[in-house]
Amino acid sequence: MSGQGTPATALLTRQRIPHTVHSYEHDTRNGAYGLEASEALGVVPERVFKTLVAEVDGALTVGVVPVAGQLDLKALAAAVGGKRARMAEIAAAERATGYVAGGISPLGQRKRLPVVVDVSAEQFDTVFCSGGRRGLEIELAPADLVRLASATVAPIAG
Repeated sequence: MSGQGTPATALLTRQRIPHTVHSYEHDTRNGAYGLEASEALGVVPERVFKTLVAEVDGALTVGVVPVAGQLDLKALAAAVGGKRARMAEIAAAERATGYVAGGISPLGQRKRLPVVVDVSAEQFDTVFCSGGRRGLEIELAPADLVRLASATVAPIAG
């Protein structure tokens, strides 16, 4: 595995999924990781997706939404047949996914969590999501993201 290697990039390579890895210098003072990626890569924010971990009825669940928007917790709960959702504790999200906050990828997570990708991803030929590290983005077809993450597609961005 190269210096770029993460569980997410390893999974894509193993599955022979066409993808492009983009890296940029992460500014440690910038807490808006997704918007930083959008600006650094010169890509509209609607095509760059952030991975957020929430708790739906006590179970960790992943929402993947455009960086310009917010995760609609009620919509996320409904998409997985739950009632109540709240954002997960950062430590719990990092433990379950094996990734650091700001670098959580929807792919190659330590535990197989339910994943919901916002329906807006389907309007693009390719989308960007975290490659598993701050400053590392993966560009791939939305259908491949959905298939590899065993994701549900639903309107979950608010």
